[in-house]
Amino acid sequence: MSDNSKPLPPEFLNDIREALDDKSWSDDPQEIAPHLEDWRGNYSGHSKLLLKPANTEDVAKAVSICAKHKIPVTPQGGNTGLVNGGLAYGEVILSLKRMTEIRAIDPLNNSIIVEAGCILENVHAAASGDDRFFPLSLGSQGSCSIGGLISTNAGGVAVLRYGMMRDLILGLEVVTPDGQIWSGLRGLRKDNTGYDLKHLFAGAEGTLGIVTAACLKLFPVPRTATAWLALSTPEKAVELLSHFRSKAGDTVTSFELMHKRGVELTAQEIEGCRDPAPSDEPWRILVEITFAEDQLAKDTLEATLAAAFEKGLIEDGVIAGSLAQAEDFWTIRESLPLVKRSFLKSVNHDISIPVSKIPTFLEENEKRLQAEFGNVEIFAFGHLGDGNLHYAVAEPANASTPIVRQNAEAITERVHEHVTSLGGSISAEHGIGLLKRHELPDHKSKAELAMMKAIKRALDPHNIMNPGRIFSLD
Repeated sequence: MSDNSKPLPPEFLNDIREALDDKSWSDDPQEIAPHLEDWRGNYSGHSKLLLKPANTEDVAKAVSICAKHKIPVTPQGGNTGLVNGGLAYGEVILSLKRMTEIRAIDPLNNSIIVEAGCILENVHAAASGDDRFFPLSLGSQGSCSIGGLISTNAGGVAVLRYGMMRDLILGLEVVTPDGQIWSGLRGLRKDNTGYDLKHLFAGAEGTLGIVTAACLKLFPVPRTATAWLALSTPEKAVELLSHFRSKAGDTVTSFELMHKRGVELTAQEIEGCRDPAPSDEPWRILVEITFAEDQLAKDTLEATLAAAFEKGLIEDGVIAGSLAQAEDFWTIRESLPLVKRSFLKSVNHDISIPVSKIPTFLEENEKRLQAEFGNVEIFAFGHLGDGNLHYAVAEPANASTPIVRQNAEAITERVHEHVTSLGGSISAEHGIGLLKRHELPDHKSKAELAMMKAIKRALDPHNIMNPGRIFSLD
C-alpha cells in the first residue's frame, strides 16, 4: 500500500498523458470515487489516478510506465470481492471495465475467448447463443467480471462437477508487472511444453500480473433435474451426498446445504418465496444432476431419491416439475447471502473442510462459541459437495450488548483454529486480500509462504502489482 499524501510524480503523469488518450485515464475525484468503495460499503480506499484502458496494448503501456516510475497499481474488475483485495489504498487504480469484448467462440472446440472486464452473465449468454454452456454460476454473476473471477479463483455452485475457475481456463492473456504481454490464449487441452503458467495467475489476486483476456472451456448444454429435500442432521446430509455420488456418479452437479432458519428468513424477505418442502427437520438440501437427455436426468434423480428415502436419509422432499420451479429453488439458495446481511449482524467466514468432517465442525464449533461468547446464533449454508461453508456467527436475538461485534476478532480466530485443526482452509473461494493477510502465516507453512514470496519477487521485483495483498513482502 502506498502513501496517498504524496503527489504522483509529474514525469509519471506526463508519460501517462502521452501514452493514453483522454478516455483512458482520469484524475477527477468524482470519477475515481465509485472505484474506492466496496460493494457492501464496508471499506473505503483512496487513489489519485484512475487508469481505464480499452485494450490489452493500452494496459501494457500503462503498466510499463508504472514499472518505469515504480508506481504501485491495483487492478480492479467488477469490484464484487469480499476480502478487500481490489480497492486501492494509495495505488493507481487500473480498471478493466472497458474491456468487455467476447473475442471468439468456437463451439466445435468447446471454447470461448473473452476479455477480463466481461460480466459473467454475458459469457453465459454468448455460450447459450451457440448452444453451449459455461458452468461457473454464483449470485453476483450480473456484476462480477471474468478477470476478477480468475484472480480470486472463484467457485460457485457447480464446483462438484466442473471444478473451480482455474479448472475452466484453457489459456490466458496477461500483462506482466514490467509491461510485457504474454499471450497464451490457445484453446488446447493438452500442452506439455514446460511450466503451465496460467495456473500462477488463477487465485493470485492481481499480485503477479493483470489478466486481460481468457480462453475458457465450454460444455454442451446440460439437461437438469433438481430436488429440494428436508433432513434431520448434517451427518445424514453427508451420507446422502455419498449416496448420490454412488448412484448418479459425476452427474451430480450441485449439492447445497442450508439450515431451515435461513430459508425462513428468505421467505420473510422475498415476496412469493416459501420453503418448497415445509418440515420441522432443521436442514435442507438442494441437489441438481445433469445429463444429456431430460428424461434420463429425471429418471436417475427419482430412482436415487427413492433409494435414499428407503435408507431413511430424507424426511421430505420435492422434485422440480418445471424449469420455473427449479429456478424458484435456486432463488432461495442464491438469496441467502443477501438475506443474511439484511437480517443479521454477523461475523462471516468463507471456509472449506473435508466433507466427512463437516458434521463434527458444525456441532462442536457452535458449542465452543456459545460456551465462550454466549448464545450466539449460527447461520451456515454452502456447497456441501465440495466442502465449502459460508459460516456466519450472528448476534443473539434481543441481545442487550453487541457480543459478536465486540468479539469479532476472537470469534474469527476460534473458527479458523477449528477449521485448520480439521485440515480445512480459512478461504475456500473468496481469497485472502487485505482482510485475511495477517492470518495467513498461522495457516500456511513457512515453506509455502517462502515459495509464494519467491514467485512474487521473481515476477514483480519492484512489488508494484497490488502490493500487500495475500502477504506483505516487508
